[in-house]
Amino acid sequence: MIASAPRPNEIFAGNRAAGRIAVSVSAAAGVSRRTRVHEAGSLRVRFPNGERQGTLDAVLVNTAGGMTGGDRADIDVKVGAGARLTVTTAAAEKVYRSLGPDTEIAVKLAVGAGGALAWVPQETIVFDRVRLRRAIDVALARDANLLLAETVIFGRSAMGETVRSGHFRDRWRVRVDGALVFAETISLEDKIAQRLAERAVAGGSVAVASVIKIPGDDDSIAAVRAMQDEFAGEVGVSAWNGLVVARLVAPDGAALRRDLIAVVTALGGQPLPRLWLN
Repeated sequence: MIASAPRPNEIFAGNRAAGRIAVSVSAAAGVSRRTRVHEAGSLRVRFPNGERQGTLDAVLVNTAGGMTGGDRADIDVKVGAGARLTVTTAAAEKVYRSLGPDTEIAVKLAVGAGGALAWVPQETIVFDRVRLRRAIDVALARDANLLLAETVIFGRSAMGETVRSGHFRDRWRVRVDGALVFAETISLEDKIAQRLAERAVAGGSVAVASVIKIPGDDDSIAAVRAMQDEFAGEVGVSAWNGLVVARLVAPDGAALRRDLIAVVTALGGQPLPRLWLN
């Protein structure tokens, strides 16, 4: 009996990259240690520096060298009571154009009582005709600490790239002690360049970032606003109900990176991982 040839959509699915990371960190005698590390598919996690100023560093690596339509990444990070963890990426994540299926990224973050998580991956760079769906879900204990920073760059300006069209959907949900404290969904459909040019969206900038700090207060706002004259792009910051949110836009990725390093350092109270500063 001769087996039938695989159909084109089956061949396409077989060539897609899928990766999963699950990391748990706990504290003992004031030291944060990894208690569970699960890796599958194209994703890896490394702990290059051990503890840094009492915080364990984790670096995510995508061995696929980028993502495209049909690829999926699942990241699950749990920080136990009293533990401290900083998570970054080895390099910027590139999301290329899709011929049809979405690229999917799902991030789940949980921090226990008295724990602290800094989620500071390097930039996500998207290309023309991208189809990206990302979801970030955060669950915090009432007295947990969170610093979350995400950057998206729509095309590499230095390479003359423009993201004219595509589909970009970014969904964030943050809960403290089970209560929803922050919910946001950004959706850019079809004419992305046209939308980014609108003043209420990005004013023509192609590099954008959001930062959330919990807990946060007026002192956090003052630390950012004190640097307003030094920013290359535009930075807005506000606080309510114990959290601080900063928004950044800049004409290119390099300008935004400089501004973001300043904002994250001011809000986090400690230097970023060494990979950010190379």
